[in-house]
Amino acid sequence: MPILGYILTALGAYLLGSIPFGFLVAKAKGIDIRAVGSGNIGATNAMRVLGKPAGIFVLLMDALKGYVAVKYLSVIILKAVVSTIALLVEAEDIQALQIIAGIFAVLGHNYACWLKFKGGKGIATTAGVYLALAPWALLVALVVFILAILLTKYVSVGSISAAVALPVTVWVMTPQNLFLGVVTTALGALAIYKHKSNLQRLMAGTENRLGQKKEAQ
Repeated sequence: MPILGYILTALGAYLLGSIPFGFLVAKAKGIDIRAVGSGNIGATNAMRVLGKPAGIFVLLMDALKGYVAVKYLSVIILKAVVSTIALLVEAEDIQALQIIAGIFAVLGHNYACWLKFKGGKGIATTAGVYLALAPWALLVALVVFILAILLTKYVSVGSISAAVALPVTVWVMTPQNLFLGVVTTALGALAIYKHKSNLQRLMAGTENRLGQKKEAQ
């Protein structure tokens, strides 16, 4: 696989991932979501600020862009490159291209060029990526996410728990895939880092519980 294929995949996935659905939905309602609630453009803040229907829509769209980047965008670019230079591609190259698409879709969401390289926390987009890359590992992480929320009533605790569970499960299920394991660990660490303000509020006892009205930050 020539370097051009990787570059085009990374760029395309980043641009797709950088579509700020939370920001756009809120903007359509005359609200700058960055200035209300937690200031995050992700689904949790969208649900609290805009209501459940809008929040669910943002959640699905954020997940969909990760899934599409891995499942379809990488394939489209692969076919374009292969047909252009008549290249034979190994299965390992295809998976590497998909993993790169996943990385940059999450980075696009977290650091959107349209929002001065600010964005969300990447949980929904990562879920979409791993629905395409490692669905069984995602299922385990989803169960951990739900159980953590049920036990603590904190969405942030669920997200952080899932960010730990996903790489652990990937390593256990596919120990032979070093690249996927390393990338998943890095994305999990990034997700936890993006929750640093939530961790600070949890330690201070000021984090909002599920169903609790969001106070101004």
